[in-house]
Amino acid sequence: MLYYLFEYLEQQYQLPGASLFQFLTFRAAVAVILSLLIAMVYGKRIILFLQKQQIGETIRDLGLEGQQQKAGTPTMGGIIIIMSTLIPVLLVGDLKNIYVVLLIVTMLWMGIIGFIDDYIKIFKKDKKGLKGRFKVMGQIVLGLIVGAVLYFHPMVTMKEKDTMTITQDFKVEKVYGQEIKSVRTNIPFFKNNELDYADLISWIGDGTADYAWLIFIPIVILIVTAVSNGANLTDGIDGLAGGSSAIIVLTLGIFAWVSGNIQFSDYLDIFYIPRVGELVVFIAAFVGGLVGFLWYNTYPAQVFMGDTGSLTIGGVIAVIAIIVRKELLIPLLCGIFFAESISVMLQVGYFKHTKKRYGEGRRIFLMAPLHHHYQKKMYHESKIVTRFWIVGILLAILSIVTLKIR
Repeated sequence: MLYYLFEYLEQQYQLPGASLFQFLTFRAAVAVILSLLIAMVYGKRIILFLQKQQIGETIRDLGLEGQQQKAGTPTMGGIIIIMSTLIPVLLVGDLKNIYVVLLIVTMLWMGIIGFIDDYIKIFKKDKKGLKGRFKVMGQIVLGLIVGAVLYFHPMVTMKEKDTMTITQDFKVEKVYGQEIKSVRTNIPFFKNNELDYADLISWIGDGTADYAWLIFIPIVILIVTAVSNGANLTDGIDGLAGGSSAIIVLTLGIFAWVSGNIQFSDYLDIFYIPRVGELVVFIAAFVGGLVGFLWYNTYPAQVFMGDTGSLTIGGVIAVIAIIVRKELLIPLLCGIFFAESISVMLQVGYFKHTKKRYGEGRRIFLMAPLHHHYQKKMYHESKIVTRFWIVGILLAILSIVTLKIR
């Protein structure tokens, strides 16, 4: 809103300073400051409101040290993250940008699914919350919407690389690339690091590349579902999901910045994606919201994000990664989420296999997800969280390095 107001004031009245809102870096700085202030100032009021309404966490007895002390801690704190992200975006973001609109829809959609899940757990006294099939159905529908928009919307394009040609009078002339529709993406660590999803279907015959959406949309659905559930599994101890997510989102902000800048994208030899730079404003607000939420969520937590927050965080991270063509980097960048998810799948799979074979289920980990394994080994949760953050930072650095390592 302020973006359009100052744009109007600059055009009509040449108001001094109004042109600042045309600069992406300025609006990103405003967004992160606003989101931090909103999360820290109004976060406390939301926590008090949740306490007053007795919206507290019901703790399952898993035999973990200090577990029962958390009973009654306010949950649904993901509302703080959503509110502190969306308000700055609505104020200083370009709401005509298709990528920003898509992320707003993603945040609200996943926030509603998570809110319903938390509501059932708290007010209906059902510890299982929203049935898994309905949760997955909501994620699939979101993936379908995101995939369809990214494939069919005319403003979702990428720019062909500029080339050099020699004219008839032996002069070197630069030929500027055109904006094209494409479902190409980056493959990390490889020299010719491009994968075109259309190639996965084009071998069938001529013209089949036009149906690349049959491959692309299911991949988007898979990524959205996997990452949102991975973030949900990671949200098990104070500050783990929020801090890990802040590291991931900040890294994706760097990717969005270089992919949306024609000079940097050319230097790094990566895709230039027109209009994707506007994501930096959304990401700045999102990082501010996550860090502001951590003020109250670090050990000992005054509030939990609940599924309202964790599902939203995972969904938004997945969509940002897909938009900036870094979805194949998710297993590395979101390594914490990946490890947590794999630990659960391995634990459940091995338990069922050994029970069928030996008549008694056996376990790989003391408890899954992975962070509970270390709790069972008597590590203090603040130490577990800090070390997971350190691993997350190392993975983020390695992810950034892939821009040049091929």
